[in-house]
Amino acid sequence: MTGSSTVPRVAQVPGGPGDPQRLPQRERLRVLLVEDDEGDAFLVRELLAEADAAVDLVVATSLTQARQRIGGVDCVLLDLGLPDAEGLDGLRQVLDMSSRAAVCVLTGRKDEHLGIGAVAEGAQDYLVKGQVDGVLLSRALHYAVERKRADENARRLREVELRQMESARLERGLLPQPLMDTDQVAVHTFYRPGRHAALIGGDFLDVVQTAPDRIDLIIGDVCGHGVDEAALGVELRVAWRALTLAGVADDEVLPAVEQVLISERSAREIFATVAAVRLDLARNRATVRLAGHPPPLILSAGTVSPVPAPSGLLLGVQPRRPVAFEVDFDTEDWSLLLYTDGLIEGRVGKGNERLDVPGLSALLGAGDSHHVPLPQLPGWLVGRTEELNGGPLADDVAMLLVSRGGGR
Repeated sequence: MTGSSTVPRVAQVPGGPGDPQRLPQRERLRVLLVEDDEGDAFLVRELLAEADAAVDLVVATSLTQARQRIGGVDCVLLDLGLPDAEGLDGLRQVLDMSSRAAVCVLTGRKDEHLGIGAVAEGAQDYLVKGQVDGVLLSRALHYAVERKRADENARRLREVELRQMESARLERGLLPQPLMDTDQVAVHTFYRPGRHAALIGGDFLDVVQTAPDRIDLIIGDVCGHGVDEAALGVELRVAWRALTLAGVADDEVLPAVEQVLISERSAREIFATVAAVRLDLARNRATVRLAGHPPPLILSAGTVSPVPAPSGLLLGVQPRRPVAFEVDFDTEDWSLLLYTDGLIEGRVGKGNERLDVPGLSALLGAGDSHHVPLPQLPGWLVGRTEELNGGPLADDVAMLLVSRGGGR
């Protein structure tokens, strides 16, 4: 401190200069005093020692020294008159040095407006020189640290809330309401994020009715997890819906979606898998196109079987038109289950064996699954796969279940 050799007092802190009460037992704080006056630094030490404050004091005589000693500090007690910084400029430099430490600023009686400005700039409190004793100084430092922690917790909470809001918006884009008005089939959708910090991934699905007897379905998965992959998944889904509603030829829809992927992805390594299905309800038939995606499962007459369509190439690897595969349903009672690979990549037991398509078919074909209502079947299926996996599935899971008649 330059000028007066007396030590500061906290503004608006309970108690008074003669208050004999002792602070309750608290954690020890590591405090960095940035002060170029040796006498004032000595007085701060003495006041803290007199109050038996739980403070370990480190002294720097300039901002240059402070920069070297600020690591691991809980609070900085900063004089605004230093040889290498003057006024609020010194505070700004300290705030840039460490986002973790609380900051208390020292001002003179005539410069109290600087203390108010310092709080507006990001300091937790300001102290007025000559108006503090050891107990109040110790209390002010602890209060500043607690306020800093409260501010950080509030900031982190706000960041979590913003991420949740962003994820909710992206999820609405990835998993829209089916665009259909027919009662000939029922559609049930399902989505659950994997265990990787609950970040939404790039799984997407959509259902569009383009004629009274024609319904188009898609389910896909962009590799990776996070906002970028989810945003790309939204783009691919929206592109598919637009192309389908525009009446683009069936064989040209997925190649066009692939072009969107190639042009919008952030790296050449990013790819997507897709299963696209066109239902012809008048003929009781489905046309399936796969691009590196696991095959849909047909539930009918008490049996479960994967559609034997060619798996095709991943979108974004080597552009090629997926092969159309025709499926004729034998009865008017059937379900078609589309899913992402997060559902079948879980382990079975303690070994490295994966559930895969045969294991999923076996689960759906087991007798206990027949008693599960169709709207609850996707959730039940995830529960069973997690039991076999011994815990939550690592990857995101999306499912699209379309049923006609009794559904199985």
